[in-house]
Amino acid sequence: MQTDKLHTVYLSLGSNIGNRRRLIKDTIGLIDKRVGKVIRQSTLIETEPWGFTSPNRFLNACVACKTRLSPHEILVTTQEIEKKMGRRKKSNNGEYQDRTIDIDILLYDDVTIRESGLTIPHPRMKEREFVMKPLREIYPDIESF
Repeated sequence: MQTDKLHTVYLSLGSNIGNRRRLIKDTIGLIDKRVGKVIRQSTLIETEPWGFTSPNRFLNACVACKTRLSPHEILVTTQEIEKKMGRRKKSNNGEYQDRTIDIDILLYDDVTIRESGLTIPHPRMKEREFVMKPLREIYPDIESF
């Protein structure tokens, strides 16, 4: 259900297989076309995998968009983008695994949602430096949120 009002959504991006830099760049382009105008983009940071073991390091970034989409529409759209970019599964038997691209919804205006399949603000973002470092770059006031 699109609205007339523009909302601000913050998304986290990560990739640790394939041409990571290109995958993130192309994903940001799809976000700009399908979710909303990308108004801020962090630099890329390289990090170790979190929550699982892999020899493949991640590239991570955050973007802010202006959107008319609802949080649920953003979730569906970002999952479609992940599939288009080669993403198959979030986990294998409950354990994280390598991925071409991962998109997480971090914040949507000042909305709080606690539902099965969608929690905003993202419940583990503050314990993940690979999310917080690029997010602070584009949203310096995040600590007061």
